[in-house]
Amino acid sequence: MLDFSLAGIGFSALYFFIAIIIIVFVHEYGHFQVGRWCGVTIETFSVGFGREIFGFNDKHGTRWKFSWIPLGGYVRFLGDANAASMPSVVSDPTPGSLQAATVWKRALIVAAGPFANFVLAVLIFAAAYCFVGTQINEPRIDSVTEDGAAKAAGLMVGDYVRAIDGKAIHSFVDIHEAMILQGDTPVVLAVERNKQMLNINIVPKIVEIKDSSGRVQRVSQIGIMHKFENDPVGNERLSPLAAVAKGIERTYFVSKTTLRYVGKMFEGKEKSDQLHGPIGVAQLAGESASLGVWPFITFIALISVSVGLVNLFPIPMLDGGHLVFYLIEAVFRKPVGPVAQEWSFRIGLSAMVLLMLFATNNDLSPYVNKVFGW
Repeated sequence: MLDFSLAGIGFSALYFFIAIIIIVFVHEYGHFQVGRWCGVTIETFSVGFGREIFGFNDKHGTRWKFSWIPLGGYVRFLGDANAASMPSVVSDPTPGSLQAATVWKRALIVAAGPFANFVLAVLIFAAAYCFVGTQINEPRIDSVTEDGAAKAAGLMVGDYVRAIDGKAIHSFVDIHEAMILQGDTPVVLAVERNKQMLNINIVPKIVEIKDSSGRVQRVSQIGIMHKFENDPVGNERLSPLAAVAKGIERTYFVSKTTLRYVGKMFEGKEKSDQLHGPIGVAQLAGESASLGVWPFITFIALISVSVGLVNLFPIPMLDGGHLVFYLIEAVFRKPVGPVAQEWSFRIGLSAMVLLMLFATNNDLSPYVNKVFGW
């Protein structure tokens, strides 16, 4: 439950801003570095919005600064119409400006921000697998819920789940992750029983559970449990190369799961109340930080993936919107007209504001309902 004390709010806010500053810096540095490689003049590198707190100029004349509102950031290139890098349409762009670069270079510069977020996530996950490791556990069923789907399908205590829908399972945690957002879609479990392999069809059940804030979540369960205390003590650490490969796999899994949730939400198969705004993310930051350094660092990786994905959505103002503009320009061999750009950015801004308000309402509604007894 959310801690409304000043100490609790301050603790969550502190780690929220630490996470956001790191993620924003990495994202914007991706734009910055590729822009410099492509010969584009960079006027400003800002972490945060609003009035500058402090900053400095580097040898290339770029102003590096930290601003008062640490909820984002931007890189302003020469010729940008605004901090969102709205592409100006001019007949004779200034040499060194973003508009003077070829369309493919502009696309690389824009894509570099989300790509940097994914790289950050991969490196964090890889470091965790290399230096901390994962708890050793087997995909063994130690108990079966009486009214669960597993019982009805014939799963038994002592069975080992070796694959789900053809995907290999190496640990009991893999089973849980494989069932995320599965809904009530039937799956096939490859089960080892007394050294014999069986294929068992099972229909997961959707159950509702409450998270730490009291919000109800719908999850897929098959009704099996595992006694982790019976597993070997210690963690399995991976070699650096294997850790990087596992980090890439983990980043892909988080991305796929997130996009799958968004898709199901638009289909009406998932509730939109799981979207978090700044307040919800701050709460999660505080909760992860309270568990230790590595849980908080892993939280940064998860949020970095989300930031990378959201920025690739084809919404004007976001990197994905810019990429759509550049695709249109590449196909029709001329940039989108200034009026269309201006209105697209206005619509994009409105959409982002509405999304932020909606997510913030999700963050606050459980506590408002609790206070007023709704």
